[in-house]
Amino acid sequence: MSCRYTVGDESVDFAARDLIDLQAYVAYLEQHDQLLRVKNEVDPSCVLAGVAKKFEGGKVLLFEKVKGRDHPVLIGLYWNRDLLAQFFNTTSDRLPFVLRDEIRAWHKSPMEPIIVDRGPANEVVERDLDLAKLPIPKHAEGDGGPYLTSSVVIAKDPDTGVRNLSIHRMMVVGANRLTLLLEELGHLMDYYKRAEARGRALELTINNGVDFAVNIAAASPASVAPIEMDELGIASQIRGAPVELIRARTVDVEAIANAQFVIEGRLLPHVREPEGPYAEVTGYYASREARWVFEVTAITRRRSPIFHSILSGKEVYNAFAMSAEAGIFEKIRSTVPGVTAVHFSDGSVPYHLVVQLDKRFEGNQRNAMMAAFLAHPFLKMVTVVDQDVDIFSVHDVEWAVATRCRFETGLQLVPESIGHRLNPMVDNDKWTRIGIDATVPLPREAKFARATMMDVNIDDFDIEGA
Repeated sequence: MSCRYTVGDESVDFAARDLIDLQAYVAYLEQHDQLLRVKNEVDPSCVLAGVAKKFEGGKVLLFEKVKGRDHPVLIGLYWNRDLLAQFFNTTSDRLPFVLRDEIRAWHKSPMEPIIVDRGPANEVVERDLDLAKLPIPKHAEGDGGPYLTSSVVIAKDPDTGVRNLSIHRMMVVGANRLTLLLEELGHLMDYYKRAEARGRALELTINNGVDFAVNIAAASPASVAPIEMDELGIASQIRGAPVELIRARTVDVEAIANAQFVIEGRLLPHVREPEGPYAEVTGYYASREARWVFEVTAITRRRSPIFHSILSGKEVYNAFAMSAEAGIFEKIRSTVPGVTAVHFSDGSVPYHLVVQLDKRFEGNQRNAMMAAFLAHPFLKMVTVVDQDVDIFSVHDVEWAVATRCRFETGLQLVPESIGHRLNPMVDNDKWTRIGIDATVPLPREAKFARATMMDVNIDDFDIEGA
């Protein structure tokens, strides 16, 4: 199987344009037999996530009764890539490029959001600022507490007022207090540092239960969403209409009108408190350290909200990979035109990129490796394969490595590279990268011809029990 992408704009219409709140997603999922309702009462501390883990990658789960809480929890909305592609009337391998085309359209003609006074997200104003009343799950047994994992943070540039969207892990440490992790290279960290230098808090809204378009905008890397552009335009482009925002009650930052819950507040300057441990996407616990502090100033919600959470696994991987793959492909292909596709290998979380190459001359595979490392700063492994290898199949990629890589010449080590600090193998922010040449040597000898079977139509056969 060979997977190729066509570079160019593509005008499509899709269901995601109409799916602008979780209630619409639940209705869509039920209509397409993709929703499981958990009727039992479940404890939000570890039990809920334990049940969800059993279904990871399959149908979406709606926990209708959460012990000690008044609202249901939806989990698994992003863990099935084929389902996400269905929202866009496309295939899972094509989805990153549909999103790329939407981002391109946004760059050409930015669409501004609309600000309104009232919306579903502020139908109810909570009188008590008590985060413990929300059905915020504790996921892994070793986590330091309940965590917000899918909520979209909106902030404004302290100097320009341009809005930024981002997603962070946020641990509940008090009735009106969260500690969270900020990424060093993220726009929110840039905003915070400038505000803190002036001794000022950075005001935020935390938006729980947003649609996929807003989530994609928040997950988009800086390479496709520059700091001077309002990322809400990406969500507006995907929706096909301006995103509606509501004015917050206590901060000068807007919130998503169709969110389920909105938590208003501020990141405190010069204050650090313990956050963690947390079971990260790597499959390991992030350490407990002094990190940034958010003080809650207001909580609003829908009359009948659905709390949204994600597991730190396939859902995080999908959210990242879909927004990153297309951008990385464009960067690599601009340097190495023979590259025909890229994919973050399943289970690589995502540190392993597989690159498919139409190899016309020896050495081009090494060019592809180096271009990939330059295209994404946190890659640890790059495997280059030929066009006859299905890069979406771990089995096929491993087969190519096992039968086509000459380890004495096919491995390319890049020591002392900047690493991703969430990975436990990083030491002083450094690790060694590796490129793997799993392409057939040129000229291609007959012994490397793949065995093939006749392609038959199984519907032509009467097979009992099939």
